[in-house]
Amino acid sequence: QVQLVESGGGLVLAGDSLRLSCAASEHASSTTYTGWFRQAPGKEREFVASITGGWSRRYYSGSVKGRFSISRDNAKNTVDLQMNSVKPEDTAVYYCAVGSRVGAQVPAEYDYWGQGTQVTVSS
Repeated sequence: QVQLVESGGGLVLAGDSLRLSCAASEHASSTTYTGWFRQAPGKEREFVASITGGWSRRYYSGSVKGRFSISRDNAKNTVDLQMNSVKPEDTAVYYCAVGSRVGAQVPAEYDYWGQGTQVTVSS
């Protein structure tokens, strides 16, 4: 059982930067895959970014590519999401999740989830 805890959310202004962190209870092996998703009120949960455990291959959704960056620190068992040039449409609860399917971009393909952290971007 992997436990995930997100942190770093808050209220920011459009154009600001924010860094989210996901702390895992277990060491992420090369077979695990960590993703960030977000869910805005009244909308479905959507893929944001993901990173593999061993080779640190990264994937991004089109809406955040070039603005967000995902990274991992295996020594600390953390995966961070650096959010730059945020926009009001980035407002959502952000979740991290762990699975084993490389390249997965749908929630159903992830096995473990954190409780989420709220990000609100004001214009």
